[in-house]
Amino acid sequence: MATTDSPDRDAEILGRDSVDDLEAILSVSNTEVDEAIHVVEDNADAIFTWDYEKGARPPLEKLYEKAKHSMWNGSTDLPWETEVDQEEFARRLMEMRVSMRADMGIDLSDTVFAKWGEKEWLELSIEGQNWSLSQFMHGEQGALLCTAKIVETVPWIDAKYYAATQVMDEARHVEVFARYLDTKLSGHYPINAHLKMLLDDIIADSRWDMTYLGMQVMVEGLALAAFGMAHQTTPCPLLKQLLRYVMSDEARHVAFGVLSLKEYYEGLTEPELLERQEFAFEAAVRMRDRFLQQEVWERMGVSPKDAYQVFNVSAEEKNKDPFQQLLFSKIVPNCKKLGLLDANDGWLRKRFDTLGVSQFESWVDTGEEYEMLDEVTKDREAAETA
Repeated sequence: MATTDSPDRDAEILGRDSVDDLEAILSVSNTEVDEAIHVVEDNADAIFTWDYEKGARPPLEKLYEKAKHSMWNGSTDLPWETEVDQEEFARRLMEMRVSMRADMGIDLSDTVFAKWGEKEWLELSIEGQNWSLSQFMHGEQGALLCTAKIVETVPWIDAKYYAATQVMDEARHVEVFARYLDTKLSGHYPINAHLKMLLDDIIADSRWDMTYLGMQVMVEGLALAAFGMAHQTTPCPLLKQLLRYVMSDEARHVAFGVLSLKEYYEGLTEPELLERQEFAFEAAVRMRDRFLQQEVWERMGVSPKDAYQVFNVSAEEKNKDPFQQLLFSKIVPNCKKLGLLDANDGWLRKRFDTLGVSQFESWVDTGEEYEMLDEVTKDREAAETA
């Protein structure tokens, strides 16, 4: 029988032969790409609480007040009249990635990409933009549903208050990403299969804290890091401002998860914590796998397996990819603050070691960081006093 520290156990959690089983990763596909509706059975109970006392959780109350003050309007607060030359922006990103490939020592000779010219690389950059923003949009809808579920299921009134503000935030995020895709870019992509599986698992779980862990800490934590990198690299001023607004919300969302779960997890047993560690590990691997962007390669007429073998020659090299690693820079310190990193003899720490991301454990956690990232509030307060 596999122990909880064995590679076999990790594979069992993910339902594949190994964490890095390429055939299993690439065999996962979205079979509902032509469907407009996707149904997931939600097994959770809706919980009323008759305890309306304020002051029981001051950090959540402070977060709630901050959220009310930081609301913005996606229709009027962004400069939608800004012209977006997607091809020009894609060209700049393409040149940046050419430089990155050279720095990483990736040799394209004798590969499927050897005959590619500027036309193909530019098209790949454009498709990559469409894919990335599409996945951001789908993930935000997942957050919309999950936060509505938290309003129903969390037993604390102060958490219900804050979660209700996040429902509005997520609706706004879906709106602005959809509008940017529709009016500024050149196409949509369906939801990535690995992201879809993860969202389904989060919604289907009956335990309210698993919704927090899966969405607020794992998915939103990775999204916050991804938005930050996109904000730094995009040459588009409209997208840069859009992402800055979204990031100010997302930092509060992750902080909400960390602040809520820290209290709850302090009362859990080791076996109960192990279940949460396994869930966090599975979520981390699924999010890692979604960035293989197999849908883009298929649209470009390239086998995803061939592309993976060119750009990720081995699991060891893959886990040295600085982009892949930085995506976990918010997740690891938050898991540490929740006590998940070292519970059960460091079960999750060992798994994060295999993913090459444990070095982020000492980075600031979002429970402390969100006020520094709340740029929208700071900008508004500066404008009001000017």
